Amino acid sequence: MIVQVDDLQNFKLKALQWASSYNWVCYLDSNGFDDPYTKFDTLIAIGSKAQIKASAGSAFGDLQNFRADNPGWLCGFLGYDLKNEVEKLSSQNLDGLNFPDLYFFAPVHLIIIKGNKAEIISDEPKHVFSCIDEQEPITNGDEPSINLKSRFTKQEYIDAVTAIQKHITRGDIYVTNFCQEFYAEDVHIDPLSVFTQLNSVSPNPFSTFFKWKNNYILGASPERFLAKRGSKLISQPIKGTAKRHDDLEEDELVKQELRNHPKELQENVMIVDLVRNDLTKSAKQGTVKTEELFGIHSFRQVHQMISTVVCELRDDLSAIQAIKNTFPMGSMTGAPKISAMQLMEQYERSKRGVYSGAVGYFAPDDDFDFNVVIRSLLYNADNGYLSFHAGSAITYHADAEKEYEECLLKAKAVLEVLGG
Repeated sequence: MIVQVDDLQNFKLKALQWASSYNWVCYLDSNGFDDPYTKFDTLIAIGSKAQIKASAGSAFGDLQNFRADNPGWLCGFLGYDLKNEVEKLSSQNLDGLNFPDLYFFAPVHLIIIKGNKAEIISDEPKHVFSCIDEQEPITNGDEPSINLKSRFTKQEYIDAVTAIQKHITRGDIYVTNFCQEFYAEDVHIDPLSVFTQLNSVSPNPFSTFFKWKNNYILGASPERFLAKRGSKLISQPIKGTAKRHDDLEEDELVKQELRNHPKELQENVMIVDLVRNDLTKSAKQGTVKTEELFGIHSFRQVHQMISTVVCELRDDLSAIQAIKNTFPMGSMTGAPKISAMQLMEQYERSKRGVYSGAVGYFAPDDDFDFNVVIRSLLYNADNGYLSFHAGSAITYHADAEKEYEECLLKAKAVLEVLGG
C-alpha cells in the first residue's frame, strides 16, 4: 500500500510515536541528505516475527543461519566487541549497559518513505495507516537535566594520549581511535522525546531510533560503515572534524583549513588505505577503488572529511561474510588494525559495546546498509544506565588538548539535549 504524504515531518513523527509503543522498532532517517547510495529517505520497522541475539564467538554464523530462515527485511545491530570473534581479541572493561554483541529482528510492519510517498508493507496496511493517522501530535516533556560524568578527567585523558603516542613513536601503531565514555547512572529519560530533540538539534544522514524491549540506541550518526548495492560494496570512512561557525566567511575558512590540514589528511588517507585492504578480502580482483578522497561534507554541528571506497563483491561470498571481513570499521580502530584494537583495550576504561558498532538493515534483494554508531546515546531503561562515547584519532602529531576538545565538540549535541 502506497500513500501520499502531504506533511512529511508530521507523518514521520506520528509514525515513530506509534511505532515506539512496540517492543521492537528500527527507525532510520536520512534527514534529507542527498546521497547516491541511499535507497530511501526513511525506514521504520515495527514489531517482530523473529529475533536473534548472539554473543561474540559464533555470532556471524548464527546471523547467517537466521538470515537463511528470514530472507525478507531484517533490522539490527552489530556491537564493536564482535572484533573478538573476527580476531583473537578480548574485552574486559567495565560495561554498564549489558547489551548483546549482535541483535536482529524480522519486522511485522515496515514503512518506507521516499519523497512524499510512504509504502506500508504489512498484512494490515490500512490498519497501520489508520493507527498512525490517529496519533496525537508529539509534545516533548520537560527537558531532562542530566550531567554526564566522564571516565577520564581532562589530565588523565591527556596523560593517556601521551602514553599512546609513545607506542606510535616505537612503531607499534600509526594511528588509533581513542575513546572515552560519558555516563550517568540511575536516570530516567523519555527516549522518544530525547531522540526527536537530538534529531532536531543534529540532523544527520544515518540517524537512528532503535528499540528492543527496554533498551535504546538514539543516534545522530553522519557515517556509513558499509552498504551493498547489487554486487557493489561501499564504505565511507570519516576522519577529520572541524567546528561549524555562524559567520559564513569564517565557516568557509574553517572548511578550507580542514581540507588542507596535514594531520587530518594524514588520518584520512591512513584509514582509506586500511579500508581498501579490508575490502580486498571480499573484492573481485582489481575492483577496489577510491571514488572520492578527502571530500568535505557539512552537517549542522561540524564539517567532516569523508572518503568513499568501493569494490565489486566476489560471487562466492555472502553479504554477511563481506560485513565480517571489514568489521569493525577502520575509522573506529586504527592502523595496524589488530594492534590498535589491542592497545585501546588497555587505555580505554569502558567497554564500547554498541558504540563504534553498526546499526542497519538487510533488504529482501540482499542489499544492506549499516551506519557507524557514533554521536549516539545508549540507554538501558531497566537499570537506568545512560552512555555516550566520543573518540578522536591519535597520531604522532596529535595535540592532546585539541583531541580532548574534539571529543567535547562531538558530544555537544547530546549534552545540549540532556541539559548537562
